[in-house]
Amino acid sequence: QILVDGTPIHLKGVNWNPVPKGKVHPEGLDYKGNVERDADLMREAGINAVRTYECICDREVLDALWRRNISVLNTVWSNADEPLADVARKVWAVKDHPAILMWVIGNEWNYNGCYTGISHAACLSYIREAAIIAKRHDPNHPVATIYGRLPKPEVIKQLPDIDAWGSNYYHGLVFHDEGLGGTGDLFLEWEKLSDKPFFIGEYGADAWDSLRAREDGMSQARAVESLTQEIVQHSTLKKGVCFGGFVFEFCDEWWKAGAPWVHNAVGFDWGGGPYPDFRYNEEWWGLVDIDRNPREAYYALKDVPVPLFLDPASGNSSTTACPPARESTPGSRRRLRGAAAWV
Repeated sequence: QILVDGTPIHLKGVNWNPVPKGKVHPEGLDYKGNVERDADLMREAGINAVRTYECICDREVLDALWRRNISVLNTVWSNADEPLADVARKVWAVKDHPAILMWVIGNEWNYNGCYTGISHAACLSYIREAAIIAKRHDPNHPVATIYGRLPKPEVIKQLPDIDAWGSNYYHGLVFHDEGLGGTGDLFLEWEKLSDKPFFIGEYGADAWDSLRAREDGMSQARAVESLTQEIVQHSTLKKGVCFGGFVFEFCDEWWKAGAPWVHNAVGFDWGGGPYPDFRYNEEWWGLVDIDRNPREAYYALKDVPVPLFLDPASGNSSTTACPPARESTPGSRRRLRGAAAWV
C-alpha cells in the first residue's frame, strides 16, 4: 500500500501532458497555462492524482494542483539523451512541496528504449542509476518506474531502489490476456512476481474508431468505465494488489501524427490495443478534447467512486483521496507498506 500521513490511499489518476494546438512535445508543453482550467475539471471528476511525462518544476503549478487535493507522480527522468545529473536538480526544485507523492523514472522503457532505442540492458542501467540519484537526494518519497505490461523477476531484482512499479496495459475491456502467461490476469500475475506496491501507469481507450472512420466517444467511455472498475476491484483497500491507476490521458494532443495544428486520425497496430478497434489512434486519447470539452469518458470516470478505507482502529470509513491541502511539514514522509522500508 501507499500511506499518506499513515492512511492508505487509492489513486484515481490521469496522465497529464497539456500540449496546445500547433505546439509539439516537449518544447510546447504548457503546464502553467493550463493548470487552473484542467485541475478544476480533474477535481470535478474526482481525480486525486496526475502522472507527468516531464517534470513539473514550477511550484505555482504544484500549488494549483494541491489546492484541489491533487497529488503528483512527477517524472524526473525518462529519455537517455537527458543527463542523469538533471535528476538531482529536478528533485531539489520541488521535493519539499506537499503535492509530490513520488518520483517516476522511465515510461514503458522496455518498449521505447528510453526514447532513444537503446537496449533493454542499457535502459535498465540508466533506470537503476536515476533511481539511486533520486533517493540519495530525497529519501522521503518513493521512486516508481513504469513498464510495458509486466517485468520479469530478474528485472525487478536488478532494480532494488525502485519502490513501486506501474504497468502500461492496453488489451480491450479487461486487464487479462493469455500473453501474460500463468493465469493471464494482470493483478494475479503481479502478486506472484513481487510484494512491492503496484499501480496501472496507463490504461483506457482512444475516441477514434478506425474500423468505422469516426469518433466513438461511447466506446471510449465503456472502456474507461470497465477498466477503472476492475482497478477498484483489485484495490489494496479491498485486499488486492493495486493502489490505483492513471487513465491515458486527460486531454488530446495534436502533435503526434502529422501537422500539430490538425487533428489527425492516424492509428497503428502494435499488439493488444484499446477497445473497440485495437488500434492506437494517438491524437484521440483525451477524456476531454484539446479545447477541454468533456467526452463521455470523462463522465464515465467521474461516476466510478474511489473505494472507501475502513480504519480498523476506529471503525470509521472515509474516501481515500489525498489529504486536504496543507503546508509542507519538514520531515513528512510518504510511507510504503509492503516495501522494504521507509522511503
